Amino acid sequence: MLPLFLIVHIFVGSTFAGAGVIAALSVGLDTLTPLLVAALLGFLVSIPVSWFVAKRMMDVAK
Repeated sequence: MLPLFLIVHIFVGSTFAGAGVIAALSVGLDTLTPLLVAALLGFLVSIPVSWFVAKRMMDVAK
C-alpha cells in the first residue's frame, strides 16, 4: 500500500499545497513566509487524506 500512498500523495499534496497558497494570496498575504507556511500546512494536511484515499482504493480493488 505504501507505493500507492506515495503516488496518491504526490497529487493530493501538490493540490492541497497549491490551495493553501491560493488561500493565502486571496487574503493578502504575499510575502515568502506566509506562503511557505500555507504550502506546508496544505502538504501536511494531505498526508492523512492520501492515506485514506489509498486505503479506499485498495479496499475497492479487493
